[in-house]
Amino acid sequence: MSSASLPAIKSLGLWGISCINLTNLDGSPTSHQVLQSIAYHLGPHLQSLCLSGGSPTEASFVALILSCPALRSLDLSGCNSLFASGMLLAQPKMAQQVQQALSGLRELNLAGLRDLADLSFNQLSSCTPSLERLSLAYCHLTFELGSAWGSIGPQDSSPSQLSFHNLLRFVKERAGSLRALDLSGTGLPPEALQALGQVAGLQLQELSMHSCRDLSTEAVAALCRQQPGLTSLDLSGCSELADRALLAVSRGLRHLRHLSLRKLRRLTDAGCTALGGLRELQSLDMAECCLVSGQELAQALGSVCGAPPPLASLSLAYCSSLKDTSVLSLIPALGPSLRVLDLSSCVALTNRTLQTICTYLTPLLVLRLAWCKELRDWGLLGLGEPREEPAQGAQLHQELEDHASGPKDSSPQPQGPSLLMLQALQELDLTACSKLTDTSLAKVLQFPQLRQLSLSLLPALTDKGLVAVARGCPSLERLALSHCSLLSDEGWAQAASSWPRLQHLNLSSCSQLTEQTLDTIGQACKQIQMLDVAMCPGISMAAVRRFQVQLPQVTCIQSRFVGGADLTLTL
Repeated sequence: MSSASLPAIKSLGLWGISCINLTNLDGSPTSHQVLQSIAYHLGPHLQSLCLSGGSPTEASFVALILSCPALRSLDLSGCNSLFASGMLLAQPKMAQQVQQALSGLRELNLAGLRDLADLSFNQLSSCTPSLERLSLAYCHLTFELGSAWGSIGPQDSSPSQLSFHNLLRFVKERAGSLRALDLSGTGLPPEALQALGQVAGLQLQELSMHSCRDLSTEAVAALCRQQPGLTSLDLSGCSELADRALLAVSRGLRHLRHLSLRKLRRLTDAGCTALGGLRELQSLDMAECCLVSGQELAQALGSVCGAPPPLASLSLAYCSSLKDTSVLSLIPALGPSLRVLDLSSCVALTNRTLQTICTYLTPLLVLRLAWCKELRDWGLLGLGEPREEPAQGAQLHQELEDHASGPKDSSPQPQGPSLLMLQALQELDLTACSKLTDTSLAKVLQFPQLRQLSLSLLPALTDKGLVAVARGCPSLERLALSHCSLLSDEGWAQAASSWPRLQHLNLSSCSQLTEQTLDTIGQACKQIQMLDVAMCPGISMAAVRRFQVQLPQVTCIQSRFVGGADLTLTL
């Protein structure tokens, strides 16, 4: 939201852009001017509008909404200024106009609104007669348990708090059309979940209850019986749940496609056996389930005759009990549909797991292996495991050097299941895989479609590796190289021109870099939006400010030690 955006907004209007996200929105005259431009150039065909975290005035918000008759999705999460007075849309004439404009709205996000109350919620929701998806995540819901839930009407709406009984009344009124509900972080108790689940005519397809820590296994089991049509369920961080809850999900929600069980630290391998019953499952998040070893999960996914579940996304990040043996049996059972695999911080995994991934999961788009510290160069190159004898070690070193250098004008040839086999990759995370060096990185990081790459905390990465990565991955938009202390200005002088699409760059704690690298990036990477040079002693605050004068759209992060303290500034 700046005056520099005005020419771009006009161009976006000519292109017929229908989805837009506005950042740094406030009540200033500049924001008002930008909103007027959006209303004029984009409003007639805008279908999705995100104002998340902004501070628009009620007048500018209403004016924008009235210019968007085709709106289908509206995100007001964190827009506390709109709801602070409690008088949003309190005037009947204005509410009637907004209702006409929002008559086709299907999705409304009100997450994180600290001042949202019954009255303001009712005023806004009454303007959205076609609403299908509602998020109240991390809003402060109050729960007054008892039979009064069923007898309270709109006249009892509170002007100062958001009550569950008012939400329940809304759900009952919209039961025929409401399909998705997000109540994450609201402290939903078991009794409230049961009251929601048994609303007559309600047929939810998606329900998120992330971090509702008081939910019980019995409440989840009842929900599965009451809402068997659920296709997406998020129980992450519901810390009281264990194996029996997963068994209830498997028995009651046969058409489930998306399941998140992140941070269920009581979940064990025994519960994973139930996953075999979810034959339509497409995404599964079991990150931070520290008691899950993966062995029973592998058996569950391969237990039913015929094709495995069409899993497209699997996260087992931070599952510290995961070992090579279980992953080696799991990977072949995942099937050809898998596109996203997250094994971050599974610290016991080795090159055997990586090479199995490269053999069976070649269509992967996203692979995250951060903090898998046992990964080595020979694993990425697809070579066999070396012996421990010194002679063999010297022979391996020479073999790796030969493989990495090769003829300069020939394309790399994988030897066995190397990382090069994953040519569809769009995101790769090798953060803190600290045993990797230029020897492998310069040879295998050749992915023309790669958009996001993290090589942070690789102490052996040098300018040679940086330049090779730049030439092999020219489509990068996000790059993280923090704590790569061997990188220098010379390396960036050769690499930067290969990354014209770069938007987010993290160079924090790269101790050799100076303002010369800033100049190089400013000349070569014109689309940069975020640059982190915190704790780079060779880059001064004055140099950062000069960089921002050259590229005013960039947000820069800079910090240094002042008087023994770490002072961080975002400019």
